[in-house]
Amino acid sequence: MAGQRRPANRAEPVTLPSTRVRVGIADDQAMIRDGFRLQVQHSGDLDLVGVASNGEQAVSLAREQRPDVLLMDVRMPVLDGIEATRRITADPDLGSVRVIVLTTFDLDEYVYGALRAGKRISAQRHNPGGPAPPSTRSPTVAR
Repeated sequence: MAGQRRPANRAEPVTLPSTRVRVGIADDQAMIRDGFRLQVQHSGDLDLVGVASNGEQAVSLAREQRPDVLLMDVRMPVLDGIEATRRITADPDLGSVRVIVLTTFDLDEYVYGALRAGKRISAQRHNPGGPAPPSTRSPTVAR
């Protein structure tokens, strides 16, 4: 019939929950921080929420920004990554923050210390000539 509009056969847009992962970076070496920053910023599903250059700043970053994942260097000035991880995992308000401890050192004491501090995943930072670290976008890490 003339003048009548036919109903559109289009479904209403559906808004899905965000699948982006909020990432914080804690490392005392600017070159390492910048490398991780570039990887996060150029990914399609990661958002950088802050950076820290020592353990105290990492704990503050976790409290202020509540990242889903915090990449944490083991050896940093002021407060090392093990103690920073311990403080983060001991804080009930930070239960959703997952800490990934990174190190270029192949020393069991760091890994055991990180485990005692409550972190769940450990990764060696890329060392020239060594294996590259696992992706921070692993579902195990993000959930």
